[in-house]
Parts: sequence; C-alpha cells; structure tokens
Amino acid sequence: MKRRGEQILDAKRNILIFRDHLLPPSETFIRAQAEGLLSFRPYYMGSRLVEGIDIEKDARFVVNQGGTLGRFKEIGFKLVGLNWGMAGELQRLQPKLIHAHFGTDAAIVLPLAAKLNIPLITTFHGYDATTKDEYAKKSYYTHRNYVKKRKQLQRNGALFIAVSDFVEKKLLEQGYPPHKVVRHYTGINPQIFQADSSVQRKPIVLFVGRLVEVKGCTYLLQAMQAVQEAIPGVQLVVIGDGPQRGELEHMAQRTLADYRFLGLQSPAEIKAWMNQAQVFCAPSVSVDNGAEEGLGTVFLEASAMGLPVVSFATGGIPEAVKHGQTGLLAPEKNTAALSQHIIALLTNPLLWSRFSEQGRQRVIEHFDLEKQTRQMEDLYQSVLIERSSPRRTLLSDTLGNLF
Repeated sequence: MKRRGEQILDAKRNILIFRDHLLPPSETFIRAQAEGLLSFRPYYMGSRLVEGIDIEKDARFVVNQGGTLGRFKEIGFKLVGLNWGMAGELQRLQPKLIHAHFGTDAAIVLPLAAKLNIPLITTFHGYDATTKDEYAKKSYYTHRNYVKKRKQLQRNGALFIAVSDFVEKKLLEQGYPPHKVVRHYTGINPQIFQADSSVQRKPIVLFVGRLVEVKGCTYLLQAMQAVQEAIPGVQLVVIGDGPQRGELEHMAQRTLADYRFLGLQSPAEIKAWMNQAQVFCAPSVSVDNGAEEGLGTVFLEASAMGLPVVSFATGGIPEAVKHGQTGLLAPEKNTAALSQHIIALLTNPLLWSRFSEQGRQRVIEHFDLEKQTRQMEDLYQSVLIERSSPRRTLLSDTLGNLF
C-alpha cells in the first residue's frame, strides 16, 4: 500500500476549494492549505476573480468572466447557487467534495453541492460566526443569504471547521450540530516564516491588517503616542489598506512623531518587515455588529519570525498568542496597558528574547502547516467514508481520535 507521499498524481482525488472572490491578498492561508494537500488535488472555484493571490488558470473555475454577461451570470449564481454550464464542467472533473471558506460562501454553494451530489465542508474564520443576525440581515447580500440558509446549511453540511475554540463555541451557540463541528487550526509554514538572524532589528512597532474598525489600528495609534513620548525614536509601520486609512493617517499626522503607512504589500515585503521590527501589534477589538478576530494567522506568522506580539485579549487571539509566554495581551480597548506592554518589550531585552524563542517554538508545536494539513486530509477522508457508510459513526470517532 502506498503512503501519501508516494501516491502518483492520477491516484489523487479532485476537490473544489470555493471562495466567493478568488483570492484576496489577505487570504494566503487558503491557498497554502490547499497546495499542501498530498492525497487530494485542489481546484479553485469562485464567483469572480479579484486582484490579490494568483490562481493558475488551469486550476480555477470562475462564474463571472467579465463584462455585462459575466455580472449577470454572477448575480444568477448567487441567487440560485448554480451555473448550469459550470456545473457540467465540474461534473466532468468528478470532485469528491467542496470545501468552502467562510459560512457566507457555504450558503452560496449549497445547491451546487447538492447538484454534484458531494459533501460540503465549511471552514468558519471569524466574522461569519460572530456577526449578530440583526446586523447581518441589513448587510450585503451574501451575509443576508447566509442567515436565511443557515438552518439548511446546518442540516445538509457534512462538516463545520472552526479555526479556534472561540469560533467553535460561537457555532455551537448558533445551533450547529456538535457531532459535525471540529476545531482545527489551519497553521502556517515555519520554514517560510523564519527570521534571518543577520538582519539587525530596529525600534519598529509593526501593524499588518485591513484598516477597518475590528482590526483596532485606532487604539494602536493612541498607544503609540505614549510609547513615543517614553522612548523617542520608535517608529510605527502600518501595512494594509481599507476604509479607515485616510482617517488613521490624519490621526497619526496629528499625534505621532514617526510613522509610515505602506498600504498593501507583498508577502515577501511583510516578512521582511517582520524580520526587522521589534514588536508586532494588531490590537483587534469586538465591534457593535459582533465581529471579532477568529484567531489571526498574522499573529502566528509574527511569532514564527521570532517577533513578540502585543494585542488585546479578544476573540481567538489568546489561542494564537500565549500571554506571558509569546507576547502580552491587554484588556480590550485599554490603550494604557497596550502602550505599557509595547514599552516593556522595547526596553527589556531578556523578556524580548524569551518571547521570541518561545513564540517560534509554540508555532512549530501547535500550528505547523504540514502537520495541520495532514489532519485536514484525515477529516476529508472521514467525511467521504462516512458518506459511503451512513450507518457508521466514523466521523464522530475520527474527530475524537484526532482532537
């Protein structure tokens, strides 16, 4: 019997990775997980292409190919969950399952999974599990559609993956069947996220994330005012873009002595900044609509780079950042504590070194992408076997053994 790594290409089973928009620059974790599969071959499907992470043309299926006709096709697909021409193409591919990222996307492809007669697996990453219904019902179409179809998804979905214990708790509170819910960390590749020790670190506090309310950059700017008063010469570097950028830049201009807003940057540039910064701070908060950080892959990337983290103890962040071991977490929206934590890491070399070493080690032990992807393949396999043997309780048994 061949082991996973020895299986020939033709023996692999095709699966569909669905993301409404293929593929935003902040979602490198989706492709990293899919490309790490050994016994399954991923193909990507989406409603439309967006500027960001490139997906090879031969490996993708996109409803909206551009122009007026493409927009009408996308609207029709989202309304009924099917594109008949594409359904025919996908049937020839003979996929074994669909893996949708975000609950909102799973609600879109429910009819397609039924048409292809294959199981639908959904990974919930954060806002899709935390946004309050009263806000979602007034939000964009895909979120309204998700709330409308959630009961159907709970009945017909094969498996619901939560990226943290925090997200798992939210799913169970919303009525997702416990025997179908599992917490699974996606993970990152610590061989890629590895610091170059020849690079001299500088007094830089680094933020990476979308410039939206939930990411909490406003609170970081408030904290940095106190940091720069206590330690002149410390620079704030902000990587990312979003609707709050203009407001944040204006605030920084009024209150900070040294700062840079770099906008969107490539993964290589982000890694380079993580290699030279001394503190990573992305103080996510909970907002009125209920959205919170599900886990925060960027915290794992920083830790793997030996870059200690400061943040707020909200959502799933305490699972990504171990307070007092790999970083320091302040009470939510407490900017005084946030600034004190940043100052502590900038002025205490022994504390910094301990967090730097322990942060990387924790990522290797608990969030290694290769190990986590092998577990994901076991989950795929358990769903397929359960489907072929409906009288057995293999899925529940497998989840218990794995986690």
